[in-house]
Amino acid sequence: MTTQAVRLFRRMDGLFAVYKPQGVHWKLVRDTIESNLLKELNSCPPPAPQLAVKFQLLSSGANNGSKDLILSPSMLPSLADHPLVTGPQFHKVHVGVGHRLDAFSSGVLVLGVGKGNGVLEHLCRSHVTRDYTLEGEFGRATNDFSHTTRVIEKTTYDHVTQDKLEKVLAMIQGANQKALITYSQMDLRTQEAYELAVKGLLYPHGKSPPILTGLRCIHFNPPHFTLEVQCVNETQKYLRKLIHEVGLELRTSAVCSGVRRTRDGPFKAENALTRQHWTADCIIQAIAHFRKTTRKIRKSGMHGQTAGQLNSSTKIQEQIRSQIGQSDQSQEHVELSSPTSDKIVDRVTPGTG
Repeated sequence: MTTQAVRLFRRMDGLFAVYKPQGVHWKLVRDTIESNLLKELNSCPPPAPQLAVKFQLLSSGANNGSKDLILSPSMLPSLADHPLVTGPQFHKVHVGVGHRLDAFSSGVLVLGVGKGNGVLEHLCRSHVTRDYTLEGEFGRATNDFSHTTRVIEKTTYDHVTQDKLEKVLAMIQGANQKALITYSQMDLRTQEAYELAVKGLLYPHGKSPPILTGLRCIHFNPPHFTLEVQCVNETQKYLRKLIHEVGLELRTSAVCSGVRRTRDGPFKAENALTRQHWTADCIIQAIAHFRKTTRKIRKSGMHGQTAGQLNSSTKIQEQIRSQIGQSDQSQEHVELSSPTSDKIVDRVTPGTG
């Protein structure tokens, strides 16, 4: 018979998204959610103790002064199942983390509980794009491209206009589109590659550097500006460096004052749980909301593994066939070029005549 805590834990099985605030490490977010879930599970009432048959010694004649003793059976609760003996029902709840965010970034952070940890691996191996909002500021340069460290350079930015900024962004996006085509390992002369490129479904195969699939300016008020970025295989340090490179292309300098992730694949910011909602009830509701999404990620991950195995097996078969073909060709070459065969034919021919 399952207890209430076990039934509650079974409902915590899947993926959900939280909103990580700026200045908080992702490990602290994970530990906070783990402790909240563990506290909620152990607060459930324990199961009813099992009854055990015990025999008690009783005097047979309490009134007549007899000293004979008798055994009286009785049903008493077993102390082996008492919470003070067994301790808490759950000692650890493992919460997995998907694509991580550093301490200076904020936004959507995908987490998994139970079987959702396995689905997180499929999500991390997939080539889903992520959306970011980058806050930049012209006129300064720092060591790590952020606005909080020591300033190493100050420049003017009066010559920077929105048109110039958009031209630089278009140039950067064009270079990244070429890189995407290169790392996609697709033959652009095929119909399949053309259809994928039109639909925007090209993605890099295997390991690749960070690639921007979309880049545009959504706010421009010098010295401050805001960029909207879609990318794969990125890091937050790379995005801060992108702001720095934009400043260099505009013959000035720029620092990144904020990195905010607004989407991680199918998980969007409007569905992410804020800090006051990191409770068991809210997390269970979020897991139920993303149940279909979790199944799709699991199926796509299994399909990707199967496709990878098939590709590897076909490559092995092709290598074996090529080796067999080369060996056959070498044997034919040896037979045709052998001088002894010609001599045998010359010797046998006169005798037969």
